Amino acid sequence: MSTMGDGTRAVRAGLPEPEQYEPTLPGPVFAAHFHLSGEPTGPYTYGRETNPTWTHLERAIGELEAPGESVETTVFASGMAAVSAVLLSQARSGDVIVLPDDGYQALPLVRAQLEAYGVEVRTAPTGGDAQLAALEGAKLLWIETPSNPGLDVCDVRRLVEAAHAGGTLVAVDNTLATPLGQRPLELGADFSVASDTKGMTGHGDILLGHVACLDPELAAEVRRWRKVVGAIPGPMEAWLAHRSLATLELRIERQCANALALAEVLAGHREVTGLRYPGLPTDPSHPTAARQMRRFGSVVSFVLADRETAERFLLALRLAEDATSFGGVRSTAERRGRWGGDSVPEGFIRFSVGAENPADLVADVERALAESLDAR
Repeated sequence: MSTMGDGTRAVRAGLPEPEQYEPTLPGPVFAAHFHLSGEPTGPYTYGRETNPTWTHLERAIGELEAPGESVETTVFASGMAAVSAVLLSQARSGDVIVLPDDGYQALPLVRAQLEAYGVEVRTAPTGGDAQLAALEGAKLLWIETPSNPGLDVCDVRRLVEAAHAGGTLVAVDNTLATPLGQRPLELGADFSVASDTKGMTGHGDILLGHVACLDPELAAEVRRWRKVVGAIPGPMEAWLAHRSLATLELRIERQCANALALAEVLAGHREVTGLRYPGLPTDPSHPTAARQMRRFGSVVSFVLADRETAERFLLALRLAEDATSFGGVRSTAERRGRWGGDSVPEGFIRFSVGAENPADLVADVERALAESLDAR
């Protein structure tokens, strides 16, 4: 499938060989145990270790992560379960881990846990490849590009080359880009990690995560961690996720086009500052993003004057829900400062662009901006 287009690959990924009178995508397998006589040498033994529904989904994700390569994928109950599996399966007391200081909001919780285990954690911003300065002696470098919510981008190839030269493993959180936007394994990373709750499944109704590796030994360590902690997805969630992958290219294409259209309009609005979207040619991250990304994602961030203006804007929107996730077919937006933990202004808006008609969405945003500003 390495020569196929993204749409063809997405709709065919992970499907078993056709079998007469059987469905194209077998239904979810609900089983805690399997028939198991004699020595346990078969693929399915106990429901915390393996499940046929996971197998189909894991193959599908692997085919998207690095087409034509032998990818080992492990699916998890959530994105944070996948993140934790990489970091906590690799780190030992006395090791050094390098994290971004502008990454996903829950990373500080993981940092605290690592430090409680005796791991030294260093942090640096995503932008400007600043993590390079913290690599000496590190066991693992964690990259998040584009970063969430600030949308900074780092040069994955450059960081990977420097890290590997010093014996440091590299994991890339690819949640915002998805494999249709960026392929970390092809850029040299050891782990590609994502919260599939977001763009991969795209409908805001599944919690799921995955880790993909080319190295079987690293993959085995991640899979062992899943077995030990039991961070497994339900078969129904795994089946729904696989079904959702079929529309991945359709969704991502529309959402990325909408995001660029919205960013272009916001760029000309006098009350909008701090606009970020890696696909915008004027964005400071665009040159780097264009070298390593195939699509630029569905998230746009910008800043309004203050907290009150931002909240009026969100209340005035009719086609975007005030919600804290991103990557879905329905647009969502939120004032990130309400959670604390992100180093952003009070009027900072993270806007996840959906698959609505672009003219309708842009008109709704322009109207909501006008109403929020008129009310001052």
